[in-house]
Parts: sequence; C-alpha cells; structure tokens
Amino acid sequence: MKITDIDHFVLTTTDVEACFHFYTDTLGMEKRETNGRFSLWFGRHKINIHTRPAEFLPAADRPVPGSLDFCFEIEDDIEEIYGELKRKKAPLVTGIVERNGAKGKMRSVYLRDPDGNLIELASYR
Repeated sequence: MKITDIDHFVLTTTDVEACFHFYTDTLGMEKRETNGRFSLWFGRHKINIHTRPAEFLPAADRPVPGSLDFCFEIEDDIEEIYGELKRKKAPLVTGIVERNGAKGKMRSVYLRDPDGNLIELASYR
C-alpha cells in the first residue's frame, strides 16, 4: 500500500454557524451542503462537518469538539497572513514561529477555531 494524499477529515462542532463563519470568513474556505451534509473546501481537499458525535456512521470512537490539532500549508507570505489575521481579530495563539514540517523548515502562525481546535498556518516561502 502507498498512501499519497489526504482526501478529507471530519471536524465535530458545537456551533455550526460559528464554525462556518471562522473557516469561510477568516480562512477563506468554501462552504458546501449536499443532501443535508456540510463540508468546507480548500483546493481539492475538504473537511466534513458534524454537529454531534457520530452524526454519520461509521464514525470515530470518541469524537470531541476542540480535540483537533492540524496544519494547513499556505502559499502566501506569512507576514501578510499574520497581518490579515490580526486585522480580522482572529484568535491568535502565537506570532510567527519557526517550525519543521513535512517538507522541511517553515514559518507558522497558530490560532484556534470557535471549538478550540488548534490550527497551524504554515509557509515554506
């Protein structure tokens, strides 16, 4: 077996409207609804949104809002992104920090979504 990419992951939220507002207005993702199921899209990837644990089966054994910690690679300049997030009054956790990612050295900014999930925005530029 050879895994080549990530197709999607599931995020469980306690407040779907706050979740959509954050991911669309703050991070620029696209919200979609298909047959009563919600998702957020960025590039060719998606995040499926559940509004309660095990909303659709099969599901994770113990899905808990606010338990995720994930990183999005950005192509933009990290200083510009950091300034944009400050202007939008995003819930920043850090300023710009140096990290090591899957592709090597990168510069990142951390923030939290409305459920408390930790989000890293990383630039290899």
